[in-house]
Amino acid sequence: MKPPPKRLSDLKAPAPPMDVYAPPKPRVSRQKPGKVLTAAEKAAFLAARPDLNAGPKK
Repeated sequence: MKPPPKRLSDLKAPAPPMDVYAPPKPRVSRQKPGKVLTAAEKAAFLAARPDLNAGPKK
């Protein structure tokens, strides 16, 4: 007679009981902070990109 099929839960050890709940750490803290442009850098960037007109939105 063929033995019953094994499930993954049968092969893995049971998880240890949790003593203290620790909330997961946010992944955002591992990302690099964004670069903030100075006024001169922003003006130079917008002058190079006329398609990004800073005019009023319609």
